[in-house]
Amino acid sequence: MDLVIQPDGTVRAVYSEEIDLSAFGHPVITRASHVEPDELGCWHADLTPIGGPILGSFQKRSEALEAELTWLRRHLLSRSSA
Repeated sequence: MDLVIQPDGTVRAVYSEEIDLSAFGHPVITRASHVEPDELGCWHADLTPIGGPILGSFQKRSEALEAELTWLRRHLLSRSSA
């Protein structure tokens, strides 16, 4: 699990249950994206809730989930986005 601790003490992460985030204080959890199938059964990672793109189409849900996580790590958790 990747954690980004900002200078003001705010901790950002892609939610996972590997670490109990309440150990850092009261967590505020917001949805960053949705992975959903389309009418043809292909999968898309919709990152528009945080101003990102819609990724896809992918034949497998696992591929869309991997693309979603890669994008989140690169754009939400990178040093330049902190």
